[in-house]
Amino acid sequence: MKLTMLKVVSAAAMMATIALTGCSAKRTGTSEVVVAPMGVPGGVGYYNGGAVVTNSTSVITAADGNPNAVYFGFDSSEIDAQGQAVLNQQAQFLQANPSARVAIAGHTDERGSREYNLALGERRAQAAQAYLATSGVSASRMEAISYGEDQPADPGHDESAWAKNRRAEVSY
Repeated sequence: MKLTMLKVVSAAAMMATIALTGCSAKRTGTSEVVVAPMGVPGGVGYYNGGAVVTNSTSVITAADGNPNAVYFGFDSSEIDAQGQAVLNQQAQFLQANPSARVAIAGHTDERGSREYNLALGERRAQAAQAYLATSGVSASRMEAISYGEDQPADPGHDESAWAKNRRAEVSY
């Protein structure tokens, strides 16, 4: 009888151990992370990477006639002659409108990782910002942000589309 009782108690203990260890919650290796916009001080931008700039309607209307996009080569933040011409027009407009503020958004094509593209977009926005600063526009009137690949100008997947997406845009 003692041997049977020992077997029953041992079996019950083993089954309890198996039942308790089999009920643990399974955890996955992923989590959701919210990435703050690069180069934008806390409180100035929002989740989508947008920068907040406030201008009067007259400034916004007057700025509509100016070209606002500077295009870049693959994996580059160098401003070419065409880009300099665009930024020279923007600098002239900003000097004539001293109350105007701008957001300069850097964009990339879809190639590359999200992190790499955000950094490249930031370098492009900062290059345009630096060019405007050397043209006499106060840095306090400009915000540089990066959208990376998140807001393509052309949704295509070829060189023509990618060339349109590699840009920095000045907006009022």
